[in-house]
Amino acid sequence: MAFSPNHTGNVREERENLLLDQSGRPTWTDIDLTALLHNLGQVYQFLHPSQRVMAVVKADAYGHGAVPVSKALRDAGIIDFAVATLEEARALRRAGIDTNLLVLGGCFPGQEEVFIRESLMPALLDMDTAERLNAVAVRLRQQISVHLKVDTGMGRVGFSPQQLRFALPRLKGMAGLVIHGLMSHLACADEPTSGISASQQQRFLEVIDLVRASGINPVELHLSNSAGIAARYCRECTLVRPGIMLYGGLPGDAFASTLDLRPVMHLRSCVAQLRQLPAGSGISYGHSFRADRPIKVAVLPVGYADGYNRRLSNVGKAIVRGNLVPVVGRVCMDWIMVDVSAVADVAIGDSVTLLGSAQGLTISADAMAAQLDTISYEVFCRIAARVPRRYLPSA
Repeated sequence: MAFSPNHTGNVREERENLLLDQSGRPTWTDIDLTALLHNLGQVYQFLHPSQRVMAVVKADAYGHGAVPVSKALRDAGIIDFAVATLEEARALRRAGIDTNLLVLGGCFPGQEEVFIRESLMPALLDMDTAERLNAVAVRLRQQISVHLKVDTGMGRVGFSPQQLRFALPRLKGMAGLVIHGLMSHLACADEPTSGISASQQQRFLEVIDLVRASGINPVELHLSNSAGIAARYCRECTLVRPGIMLYGGLPGDAFASTLDLRPVMHLRSCVAQLRQLPAGSGISYGHSFRADRPIKVAVLPVGYADGYNRRLSNVGKAIVRGNLVPVVGRVCMDWIMVDVSAVADVAIGDSVTLLGSAQGLTISADAMAAQLDTISYEVFCRIAARVPRRYLPSA
């Protein structure tokens, strides 16, 4: 099967020539670092000048590539990063990210020495972990900085305010621990009218007073995720934790008019084969699509094993030569088909965009998520590791 990209501009030619130099399938994602930095700028418009950004780069930066994304953000001045696991943090350390690293998932038994050795900060979720970390730090004659996590209404992990009241005297007496940060997490910030976030904020402010009254004075205070940032919660905090908005996903429908976000991830493939099929032809497994007229079909080497969801069968869209065209038939593990009957001069090798922007059109992760009854976070995170990421340098 031969691929002969039809060049329509220098950027496209550069990208497709890059693909031709590789041995893999011509399905890839463009990660637009200029868009990433634009979205970072959107975060800053909501911040008090004294507040800093802690960039959330967990889950491989929501599928965008934690190392390149973190390096781009570091070069833009970010010094605080958050990941979910020790393994994610170590990958960033090995890549030379030597700034502040918070591990949101905490420290599990047996990980204590690695946290201390690599200067990683765990979220402190319970007293058992505090005792383990303190014991190892004292034995090593060192200290470890932690961010104390309080549950103000998420109902997931962390100290309840009542538990914290009893734990504070013990925590204050642990010579191996430095309570560097105090944090919580908003459960309903994407629903600004619910009132729950305001209650959580008030509870968090009360916890800050409680912790300070105990003689512990955290340097960093943080509560707001992307939706909380856009809703301007907790101006008293020193840090905010943007995640999805960095990558171009809306933190909630209510913020569509206040945020100018650009897609960072663009999932692309190429036309591998063109087929002219007569009316009545069934396409793909189960013949769930049957042509009611003669149809020209482009076959693309991408499928659900690449993270293109099978539920997009017969409802997904693709951008081909500036046209929005429908996916026809069931999405296969490695292939999908699109109807290009209305696309003039379509040819084998043409670039096709399945997520993101091309030729003035956009298929947003939010729109795709709505089709799938999910959220943009999952759309990004499910793009498989076997799909190469190509990083477009920031301008």
